[in-house]
Amino acid sequence: MILTEKKLLIFDLDGTLINSALDLALAINYMLEQLNKAPFEEDLIHHWVGNGAEILVRRALSSSREMNENLDDILVTKALKIFLDFYAQNLANATVAYKGVKETLQSLKSQGYHLAIVTNKPFEFVAPILNTLDLDNIFELILGGDSLPQKKPHPAPLLHVCTHFGYSTEQSLMVGDSKNDILSAHACEMQSVAVTYGYNYGEDISLHRPSLIIDEFSELLKYL
Repeated sequence: MILTEKKLLIFDLDGTLINSALDLALAINYMLEQLNKAPFEEDLIHHWVGNGAEILVRRALSSSREMNENLDDILVTKALKIFLDFYAQNLANATVAYKGVKETLQSLKSQGYHLAIVTNKPFEFVAPILNTLDLDNIFELILGGDSLPQKKPHPAPLLHVCTHFGYSTEQSLMVGDSKNDILSAHACEMQSVAVTYGYNYGEDISLHRPSLIIDEFSELLKYL
């Protein structure tokens, strides 16, 4: 499949461009230890990533991806603050860009594509991570999970980016690793590319019918 007539490329961050799982796991386990709760294995925490900081914290407090609906709101607020405060000071200790990401993004930018990030990660954390990984000055627009009232899988963030650049959804492409990315694209009738190496809660990403599936980020160059 060749993805023709694309002008705007929208990327997820965690699990697509960067492997941040270890730093997120360290922050979650620090939070749990401060609350006198048992920590979890990194691999388990990986399956909870993708819906933003509060959902990640709620899953950790619930010891499950299926959140306990009866969690105490005061506990959640306290836990979220501990997590965010620690993570803010430890954003990229172990976080790295996936293989081929920087080179591929630079190539796409040089070809004239407009590049944007739409992530469910809090906005304030994105730029420092990009700076640390030497991925700054590549993206023209960044939306975090708190930039708009809605976040992925709602279509609003993708539509906002299209409006900002003045392109239709047909001229745009969403690239991500999880069902939130693909469902958000489906909701606004935008084509999508799914990578197989990210964090999709242990599910096969093909179940959510992306337009294209790739195993390495650099494969994008073959289809655009």
